[in-house]
Amino acid sequence: MTGREKHLVELVDDGGRVIGETTVATAHQPPGRLHRAFSVLLVDPAGRVLLQRRAAVKTRFPLRWANSCCGHPLPGQSLTDAANRRLGEELGVDPVGLTEVGTYLYYAEDPATGRVEFEYDHVLRADVPADLPTRPDPDEVAELRWVDPVAVIADLDADPRSYAPWLGGVVNRLLHPADPARSGGPVESSRSGAPAVEAPERSGGR
Repeated sequence: MTGREKHLVELVDDGGRVIGETTVATAHQPPGRLHRAFSVLLVDPAGRVLLQRRAAVKTRFPLRWANSCCGHPLPGQSLTDAANRRLGEELGVDPVGLTEVGTYLYYAEDPATGRVEFEYDHVLRADVPADLPTRPDPDEVAELRWVDPVAVIADLDADPRSYAPWLGGVVNRLLHPADPARSGGPVESSRSGAPAVEAPERSGGR
């Protein structure tokens, strides 16, 4: 087990309220336990998003294309602090300004590793310069590329298994930011590892 697999995460209900904590490793063992996570999208002035191809050593969905950075805040840690920590660890990027554009509940089983993603995901956007310097950690990231987010959605339909199952929902939150007054949402399930079908949001405390 890696050091990060031993880190604690917040267990939450489907409204995002904290109900406990457990380790990263335990949260991702079948059948999975719903926990708080974040997904960062770095956006350049042309509107392109930075995608990373997850390293081969990842325990969940290795070698799949995903958003710029993902992670879990420690219990009580702010999303901004946690996301900037992971941006530095994964991409070698200095701290950036982050805006939450929505939340996303999803469930996905990795057919290759048997691990489970069951996450209450805060989608965070950062606007960055086109020449943003990156120093990706090869133990975290296999490749990087800048892509039009609309093209990402189209390619997800054509070649879903090249992408992490949460990416479609994350990019859709970027393209269609949530009204801050709205919250809650049904869990989107992807047991095959293919992207979950988008579902309408419902009201409730997020």
